[in-house]
Amino acid sequence: MIARFTALLALLACVRPGAAGDFSLHGFADVRLVAAPDETSWTRGGLGKARYGAGDAAAQFGAAGLVATWQFAPEWLAHAGVRYQPRDGATVSLTEAFVRYRPVSTSPWRWSIKAGEFFVPVSLENDAIGWTSVWTITPSAIDSWVGEELRAFGSEVRLERRGETNSFEAAFALFETNDPAGEILAARGWSLGDVVSGVGSRLREPDVYANLVGVAPPRRYDPFLEIDNRIGAYADLTWRSAQFGRVTLLYYDNDADPSAYHTFNHGDQLFGWRTKFTSLGAQTDRGPLVLIAQAMHGTTEIEPPFFSSETHFSAGYVLAGWNIGNWRPALRYDAFAMRVDPESPAGLSEHGNAVTFALNWRPLDWLRLTGEALRIDSTRDQRIAAGLAPRQTDTQIMFNARIVF
Repeated sequence: MIARFTALLALLACVRPGAAGDFSLHGFADVRLVAAPDETSWTRGGLGKARYGAGDAAAQFGAAGLVATWQFAPEWLAHAGVRYQPRDGATVSLTEAFVRYRPVSTSPWRWSIKAGEFFVPVSLENDAIGWTSVWTITPSAIDSWVGEELRAFGSEVRLERRGETNSFEAAFALFETNDPAGEILAARGWSLGDVVSGVGSRLREPDVYANLVGVAPPRRYDPFLEIDNRIGAYADLTWRSAQFGRVTLLYYDNDADPSAYHTFNHGDQLFGWRTKFTSLGAQTDRGPLVLIAQAMHGTTEIEPPFFSSETHFSAGYVLAGWNIGNWRPALRYDAFAMRVDPESPAGLSEHGNAVTFALNWRPLDWLRLTGEALRIDSTRDQRIAAGLAPRQTDTQIMFNARIVF
């Protein structure tokens, strides 16, 4: 894989602080106390919508990450990130690694190209160290899915037109190695958690879904596989205004062949999921108040022998955050839904909402303390197969201490 080889080169470039150029290394580490919901979490093969659930200890190590950036020439930048997190077994994975070429420009126009492994630019929340949020511990349903299943292994070209009050950006990318994207949405639906997948990660499906497809649980799969040798693409347009803020429109299509499959050594088959979606997001600042809103709508399709299924998914959120000195409170409302056509007897369709309140305090430059309350109300008939009522309310309360450098 050319893209993965480029990602490896970017990682190697970033770990040479003795070389010429501007090198920086930043990171974070989280420890937390958790009051978890009673329902078993999706991280343990359950259908709970929160990261933690029944059987999870009160004290948890959340995650740790390192991000290295090396500006080894005015036009050239190498960037890489790794993350360690306990998740159905502790993992260390490469979450990003790319090189970027951006010529120095003295005109309003500027262009760049990057190649390697990088996040699809969907998120408006997660712009802090290691793809984390400055507002909450738990990202929105949209960004929870992006962190788990979406990554581009390929190249992106970006064109910018900078003005005194308004700027415009347009980007187009070609990528591979994301053919299973959409599988987890169909298998368990939306969830909210700060777990981020990287190279070599294995996502766990609900145990009731594993039984449905005839595989003994736990069933896991790599979200970053190339199954059909077809190239996916995304494109985005962004308008930035000094007065009004930012608006971004993005379209994604992994162009996976829904009838192609990968066979594992134990005989289980993972099919390609043709996943397409449109995302629209906006952000504006009004003094200390920051408002972020985003909506996503798309489909994911699979066509194994003898049947086909198309899952329509949608989600959106509104977040309000305040910058008050060392304090940063935030409130977010999420809504999400999914409809399977034709509807499966397993009851995979769902709808729900979530409310998140977080209070952040940064008493020191290297320390951020956060209290977060998350309430998720969802209805999914798949729970009946697990002996649960279709409608469940998951309430998760966390106190998190994050060291940053």
